[in-house]
Amino acid sequence: MKIAMGADHAGYRLKDELKPLIESLGHEVQDYGCSCADSVDYPDYALAVCEKVAAGEADKGILICGTGIGMTIAANKVPGIRCALVHDLFSAKATREHNDSNVLALGERVVGPGVAQEIVKIWLETEFSEGERHRNRVNKVKALEDKFAIHP
Repeated sequence: MKIAMGADHAGYRLKDELKPLIESLGHEVQDYGCSCADSVDYPDYALAVCEKVAAGEADKGILICGTGIGMTIAANKVPGIRCALVHDLFSAKATREHNDSNVLALGERVVGPGVAQEIVKIWLETEFSEGERHRNRVNKVKALEDKFAIHP
């Protein structure tokens, strides 16, 4: 799988720590920055990652900022993105099984590297449940997106 990753200045260290794990699981990492502590704007990195996922140029995305909240808000503005903010193992599994999330958001100031590695591993390895009730709910989310989309 191709995994697009992006972080702001408050999340780049965790991004850099997670990349070797993701590669060791057999995935290709596409790094869209940032790679320093200089202040940057998280929406820029959320957009870079989410455009790749939405276009099918990456299979999934991972975004990291201080709390993960800003990245999640920005990511979910991109049509086709279902970004989940996750800080525990149960939610990592549930968001894939039930919500078919295609982007994961983490907060470097919230989770340590050990927990973050477990979250990423579970999230990447868990498949979407094909159960009718879950598929129906995801389709309703897509319908909401279509309803409020601005068409030129």
